[in-house]
Amino acid sequence: MAKTTQMTEKRCYSVSDLQEMLEISKPAVYELIKRKEFHWVMIGGRYKISKRSFDEWLDGSFERNQSSSEAMESI
Repeated sequence: MAKTTQMTEKRCYSVSDLQEMLEISKPAVYELIKRKEFHWVMIGGRYKISKRSFDEWLDGSFERNQSSSEAMESI
């Protein structure tokens, strides 16, 4: 039973997942990918974003100063 739970837990996110979680546009997600804010791979022509690197990036964003937050809002 525990193995099934582990298999269904996501290890990576799609662009749509990030778009929904961050409540930003799809082009804004692509801009984050382009800026290499977190680790990603392309599989079958689609971006797959590492859950761990995304979570670390998101957690780290709370530690940034106000100017960095303003930069994110401009995306």
